[in-house]
Amino acid sequence: MELQYLLRNLSHTADEQVAARPAMPKITDIDATDAYAELKANVHDRLSKIIDLSLLDEIDEARLRREINKATEGILADKTLATIPLNSREHARFLKEIEDEVIGLGPLEGLMLDPSVSDILVNSYNSIYVERFGKLEKTRVRFKDDAHLMRIIDKIVSAVGRRIDEISPMVDARLKDGSRVNVIIPPLALDGPCLSIRRFSVDPLTLKDLIVLKTITPVLGELLKAIVQARLNVLISGGTGSGKTTLLNVMSQFISPAERIVTIEDSAELQLKQDHVVRLETRPPNLEGQGEITPRNLVRNSLRMRPDRIIIGEIRGAEALDMLQAMNTGHDGSLTTVHSNSPIDAIMRIETMVNMAGFNLPSEYIKKFISSAINVVIQVDRLVDGTRKIVSLQEITGMEGNVITMQEIFSFDQSGIDQNGMVSGRFRTHGVRPKFFDRFQKMGIPLTEDLFQSE
Repeated sequence: MELQYLLRNLSHTADEQVAARPAMPKITDIDATDAYAELKANVHDRLSKIIDLSLLDEIDEARLRREINKATEGILADKTLATIPLNSREHARFLKEIEDEVIGLGPLEGLMLDPSVSDILVNSYNSIYVERFGKLEKTRVRFKDDAHLMRIIDKIVSAVGRRIDEISPMVDARLKDGSRVNVIIPPLALDGPCLSIRRFSVDPLTLKDLIVLKTITPVLGELLKAIVQARLNVLISGGTGSGKTTLLNVMSQFISPAERIVTIEDSAELQLKQDHVVRLETRPPNLEGQGEITPRNLVRNSLRMRPDRIIIGEIRGAEALDMLQAMNTGHDGSLTTVHSNSPIDAIMRIETMVNMAGFNLPSEYIKKFISSAINVVIQVDRLVDGTRKIVSLQEITGMEGNVITMQEIFSFDQSGIDQNGMVSGRFRTHGVRPKFFDRFQKMGIPLTEDLFQSE
């Protein structure tokens, strides 16, 4: 494809125009000034008139960046453009940021390339926070105004076939790298458009990574591996940002590649490495309120797809009933997560969500159903120092009267905070031999009872 189809009406060469660039007063802290933001906005507006945006996906990115760079140099040399002096470092950065405006996510592109950033939280066009190593911090990154932020939001949601406006002011989407995006705009967001990005690494964490991060111990890691290999049904519980999906990814790595896996998610986040995986994703209703595909629809459909295991990214509603039915009807070894503060609360939430299915089942029947379907509940927490840990691993042992009984196998006991603000404590076993240990032996999993001796 010829580049003249990409660039239109570029009248002068970059070298001729750079020489004519006017001098302007020097400013400090260039990246945080209104003048700098204004210049970027003006250059981007002119580029949008020069570049055929419909061809962006058809041209090699490196080639495209070179042409955008050349066009930007030409625009900066225009005497009619109110510009500002830039030293060589600032000039190179400006060109890179303009490229990101056209191709990437504008001011957020640098944050997206930072591997230490796990969450990007845009509260307003000039208030952007990130999470690094479990701690929130405010950045100096900013958009020019609400319109600039909305331009980036439109780019994100349109890429996945969604739209956002006053009629549909909330959108869930995902980026190409799998990062989850939530957007909410006025009139629901009172201070302007709000954007939240939950990032996921290209290479998912492994069991070894969790041990290095002290999320688990090597002994607990061996137990998690055995639980998956023994095809126990697992419920992972935790709060927002506690690491539920990360742990789900790690545990899924122990599923045999000979098994057929079906994953069900609202927004695809899981990064399974097996070949025999079918990934399903829900769909929101259209503007007419039609066409919605719920997790419950997908769970029901997955039962007709001959899965060996079903993995649900997160249970939020009536699909809990269908998931429990799947666990009780030959799809053992299934895994899912739920938002909850403790294993006991997780079971209560599952019971509540089963009631949302609308069948008016007796409470005792639902509890028996849960106790026979779920074998293990794992609680993951993000502690006050930002670290994530498995704080409890409990086995569901059955029913006593009208109460689901559980026994704790492993736990993390926090003893305090050290002088560096880090949580101190230790993992320990409770000297309980779980009932599922018999299943380990029957399946030839090489773990001994010594693993569960009290420390």
